[in-house]
Amino acid sequence: MKSLRILVLHGPNLNMLGSREPGHYGKQTLAEITEQLIALGDALGVEIISFQSNHEGELVDRIQQAASEHIDGIIINPAAYTHTSIALRDALLATAIPFIEVHLSNIHSREEFRHRSLLADAATGVVAGFGATSYMLALRGLAESLQQKSKSETGV
Repeated sequence: MKSLRILVLHGPNLNMLGSREPGHYGKQTLAEITEQLIALGDALGVEIISFQSNHEGELVDRIQQAASEHIDGIIINPAAYTHTSIALRDALLATAIPFIEVHLSNIHSREEFRHRSLLADAATGVVAGFGATSYMLALRGLAESLQQKSKSETGV
């Protein structure tokens, strides 16, 4: 079976992980989370490509670029753009690349404005509230989903 390629997108302020509101987001840095994702990806036979931006347009551009790079799936922590970005939603739908929405904190136990996601209904799945482990759970779930899809398409 071919190796899967998964793009992991991190939205605004996630470059501040480790020092930003550790009570909500934990003490791990984005670099540490990325290292863990790469290690888990290696164990699962998945290539991990990671990208962070504080700018909505750069995230949209990266999603669009993913289609031409034969990315099999996307894990996205849209951060604050979860609740505001129709542009991210449209880019994800336009590429038709399966994606998992991830949040470090449980957005449903926080402020009311954080309860609504503009992406969740289009996502393959949503993982929230497990800190950095949310990313690992999303990777395992997306990899398994993509592998099952590949098996059913090839009959293997």
